[in-house]
Amino acid sequence: MKKHKDFHPIYKKAIDKNNTIKMFRNRKFLLSMAWLLSVHAVSLLVLTVFRLIELLCLHSMITDKGASVATAFLKGVWFDNVTACYVMIIPLAVTLIAAALGYTGKVVRKAANWWFFVFYAIVFMASSANTPYFEYFFKNINSSIFEWFGYATTTAGMVFQEKSYILHIALYFIITAGYITGLVFLRRYFDRLIDDSRKDDRFILPMACRFIIAVALSLLCLFGIRGRTGYNPIKISQAYYCDDPFLNQLGINPAFNLLTSALDDMRKENSELHLMPYGEAITAARQSLGISGAVDSMHVMRRMITTTGEPQKRNVVVILMESMSANFLSTFGQEQHLTPTLDSLYNHSLAFTHYYSAGIHTNHGMTASLYSFPALMFRNLMKGTVTPHRTGIPTVLKSYGYHNMFFMTHEAQYDNMKAFFTTNGYDDIYSQEDYPKDEVVNSFGVSDHFLFGYALNKINTCAAKRKPFFATILTISNHPPYVIPSFFKPKTKEPETQIVEYADWSIGDFLKKAEKEPWFKNTIFVIMADHGKLVGKATTEAPESYNHIPLIMFGPGIPAKHYDGLATQVDVMPTLLSLLNMSYEYDGFGQNILKTPRPMVFYSADNQVIARNQKMVYVYNPKMQKSFCYLINPDGSLKETTMSAAFKPLQHYVFSMIQTAQFALKRQQ
Repeated sequence: MKKHKDFHPIYKKAIDKNNTIKMFRNRKFLLSMAWLLSVHAVSLLVLTVFRLIELLCLHSMITDKGASVATAFLKGVWFDNVTACYVMIIPLAVTLIAAALGYTGKVVRKAANWWFFVFYAIVFMASSANTPYFEYFFKNINSSIFEWFGYATTTAGMVFQEKSYILHIALYFIITAGYITGLVFLRRYFDRLIDDSRKDDRFILPMACRFIIAVALSLLCLFGIRGRTGYNPIKISQAYYCDDPFLNQLGINPAFNLLTSALDDMRKENSELHLMPYGEAITAARQSLGISGAVDSMHVMRRMITTTGEPQKRNVVVILMESMSANFLSTFGQEQHLTPTLDSLYNHSLAFTHYYSAGIHTNHGMTASLYSFPALMFRNLMKGTVTPHRTGIPTVLKSYGYHNMFFMTHEAQYDNMKAFFTTNGYDDIYSQEDYPKDEVVNSFGVSDHFLFGYALNKINTCAAKRKPFFATILTISNHPPYVIPSFFKPKTKEPETQIVEYADWSIGDFLKKAEKEPWFKNTIFVIMADHGKLVGKATTEAPESYNHIPLIMFGPGIPAKHYDGLATQVDVMPTLLSLLNMSYEYDGFGQNILKTPRPMVFYSADNQVIARNQKMVYVYNPKMQKSFCYLINPDGSLKETTMSAAFKPLQHYVFSMIQTAQFALKRQQ
């Protein structure tokens, strides 16, 4: 058979035509991608302009003149990109996948443009409104604005009658109109380029490759929505970088803030409780704490705590141990002798035997112990988009000239801690980002012994400046996954008890080393758990090991004795500050239990609220609308019984406290 050196002219022409089509499709795909990237870049630029306007209007709010404004803008681009990726994801996926398959008609870009017009009009509205909102409330715009919709006429009157708002309304329409015009120009420009794509680019990209690129860019956009590679997606804590509250919030995209706060409100744990009417609850809560005088509707529990004489400016170290239930201590009947350090301290300190955590999560323990605000069942009071300003131990001590430090093992943005603590009194926050990578043992960060060693070095540096300090150390070892250092040799066999041994040893090692430092003798130590955990079997609806925790205080002027009265984490602040003889304005739910014993206490455990006195325990599940009642046996165990009139005071007490706390929280948003 005769071999042909060349294709028949007809076949060659068909092949050339096919290759040309592939080239055209190739070029049109790349141009479609370039158009989308151009829209994204323009959108980020406009969002930066809004941030610049906010800075120009509110620059007088800057208090830290040494802080970098450029950093706020860089973080702003980061958050803006998250918002822009939310808007971009659907147009990008549809446009590029269609282009990869060979369709690049104008109708796709026109539809995408309308998408951008609508959603960026909303995004820009949030950015524009944020400046006057921030000026008035000193916080970024959030879901609380939706409550104004019920007063549409009043709200509209307020907006349009206030002359200073007119400027921002005008700027919104001018910038948005300019943005829309720019996008129309960009679309028409790329339409022409795509229509004119008749030149041989000498580059043939198979359809499969185009499709892979389209999918990869869509996934990259989804990553942009997540915002980071870490354990958690981006949270507002990532915007915090200095001591200036205005600059820390300047980098947060208002639309992002609005969206995330709205999503927060939709979470079941943040749903409102309806245990009793607010007015009745507030009256009862104030009476139970002995609060008199006029009620401030914004701070219903506010009162002045006054002392006589000079304040005792002693250093303070608070250690919050992860999941350290009182049931792990031999003091409370543990037979395995897991905690020699804590048991020894119980015999040589002001030690509390009936002390209860506010909730069963770390965030509950911190907000209750440090800021005297109770746990509201599931709700994380630090994690919300809106970071409230709260009076707490750090803010009071800061007003007395203290330098405040917080040490944690995990990422700074975990549970929004960096934003919350920076806003509420702490000067320095040390986290996983500050520690050597080879010391990070699991997703929660470093081991306890390393954390204590690191904290000790920082405390020594601070103490050398001869300024009183407040250090808070949050441990993590007693939280799965358990990691026990190879050098530590536990006596027990089970990981759950071995880690308790290690946590106790770490405390002891820290105190032995601290005792050698000159600042030790002028320091008050407070050691407690953030919450407990299940020890043994659950025999009641609310196992006590979750909430019954140790509390130890020792230092100059503190008597060594057991306090057998009732107490909870909200009592730590007023009790500690009384030992320091400090006066302050207080809006918390605690009391100085060394002066005023509690007849009963309240706390929560996710889906339950609980009240107890020395004889009875009352548990209520709001979702089930069901009560569980228990009598306390002489050995401390609980015996279930039926609801009776005897439990009514406990019910009324916990309902009023929880309902009042919810009211106070609403006013802080």
